[in-house]
Amino acid sequence: MRVIRAASAALLGAVAVVTVAPLATADEGDQDITSFGFSVTPATIAPGGTVTLTSDGCEVPSVTVTSTVFETVTLAEGRPGTATVDLDAKVGTQYEITFDCKGERGTTRLTIAQGDTGGSTGGDTGHDTGTPTGAHKGVKAGYGTAASGADADGLGATELVTGVLLIAGALGAAVVLTRRHADGRA
Repeated sequence: MRVIRAASAALLGAVAVVTVAPLATADEGDQDITSFGFSVTPATIAPGGTVTLTSDGCEVPSVTVTSTVFETVTLAEGRPGTATVDLDAKVGTQYEITFDCKGERGTTRLTIAQGDTGGSTGGDTGHDTGTPTGAHKGVKAGYGTAASGADADGLGATELVTGVLLIAGALGAAVVLTRRHADGRA
């Protein structure tokens, strides 16, 4: 009877972890997880400033970058490109930037800050936060580090379920052993 209770508790724990784990790994900031990497630098800029757009890991020779805050840019063979933010971009607004690699789309956000662009070019606006949006080769939620290399695809559903089952089994075994130990003293 105790084994059934312990197994039931372990099963309920596993169901809870399977239900909650995807929620914990779903939001890694403001960037999508894709098979290719992309970034916009700086993450915050004044209207009229210049941002640097980068992409790598896309197997086609070009990546198209679109947004409502600048003209469409095509990145050739993984080389970075630049875009000038519209002068009428609304301060305090976050604009979505979309990178398209052979139909696979990833998005990130660019925040518009108040400030003087100083008429500069090349991205030197005086408002570079030094923090690029996006991560090199994409972010792998729950992985601990950024994945690198062609074979590092991060944790898939199989690995996640296996991990959950191992944890649930360990918890169930701990409950059974604790109860056996407590019954042995009585």
